[in-house]
Amino acid sequence: MLAIPYTLSAYFGRQFFSAVLVMLAALTALSALFDFLELLRESATAPAASFGIIVEMELLRVPWIAMQILPFGVLLGGIFAFWRLTRSSELVVARAAGISAWQFLAVPVLLAGLLGVLGTGLVSPLSALMFNRAETLYNAYLQAGGGPLSVNGGDLWVRQADRGLVPDGIAVLHAGGVHLQGDVLSAKNVSVLRLTGDTALLQRLEAKQAILTGGAWDLHNVAILTPGADPVRQTELLFPTDLTVHRVQESFASPNSLSFWALPGFIALLKRSGFSAVQHELAFQALLALPLLCATMALVAAGFSMRPSRRGGATRMLVSGVGCGFALFMVSEVADQFGTSGAVPAVLAAWAPAVAGLLLSVALLLHLEDG
Repeated sequence: MLAIPYTLSAYFGRQFFSAVLVMLAALTALSALFDFLELLRESATAPAASFGIIVEMELLRVPWIAMQILPFGVLLGGIFAFWRLTRSSELVVARAAGISAWQFLAVPVLLAGLLGVLGTGLVSPLSALMFNRAETLYNAYLQAGGGPLSVNGGDLWVRQADRGLVPDGIAVLHAGGVHLQGDVLSAKNVSVLRLTGDTALLQRLEAKQAILTGGAWDLHNVAILTPGADPVRQTELLFPTDLTVHRVQESFASPNSLSFWALPGFIALLKRSGFSAVQHELAFQALLALPLLCATMALVAAGFSMRPSRRGGATRMLVSGVGCGFALFMVSEVADQFGTSGAVPAVLAAWAPAVAGLLLSVALLLHLEDG
């Protein structure tokens, strides 16, 4: 097998990379335009949302849109690049010279995976920061209620470590009538069950009112109930917690507003506090799988666009490639729904579409190259 020259590898990589960047920019601009029009439609019934606010909101959402579009930018850009190289007979000549498809695909696939890595490690934190600001503007100007304030008037359940009575103790807190205003979270009729590690009841706290302060619940009019002892009443009691108002707000926010690097720690916190972490785990695993998904899209693009024109069916192959990409998108959406419902683990729901697409593209390339 002939070793591919560095100049030729760089040429193929440059053609692929430039086509992907152009396609990604075009798709992001098109998606942002439709999203902007939707925001304008919603702002028609919100007089406080000026045109400048809508523009700012959309600009803040552009990096997040680019992250969602990235795999399809790789797919369509790759299809265009490989089709153009095939039509100009450059790939045909390279293969006739003894260079296999696997050799000249190495650099494009590597570049696609690198785009996924950069998206996960660098663009994702920036998009999360900007998306969080956009969500804040959306909740303030376009949405009546909702967002972090959806906890108002509802119940709050928290499970956390409690080492005040025993080393391995846990506490389960239920707060009713929760009200969140600014940075102050208050609640009524708060119950705290203090348990051992094997869930044996140690103590129960009943408070008429509570305020979440820095590092503790400030309980008022508290009744302390201990098995085998008379009730004890206190006017005020501080019950330590690692929950904060900011974390309560984040727990009701979209996982898209959290940085990739912050997600693991926040998922652990949600589990300790008794919140559901399924959506955050799905978001984290999807970001981990993004480099593989991008590399897979590059292979799919190659498999459906390197058919020589003289063999016919080039248009059908190109349309099939686009259809295959969107089929992978539908599979990922279905897997995401299964993951959200808890029917399948988050790891399987996030990685299955990329692995399935990888197997399909490798099989197609084997047939194209050796079939």
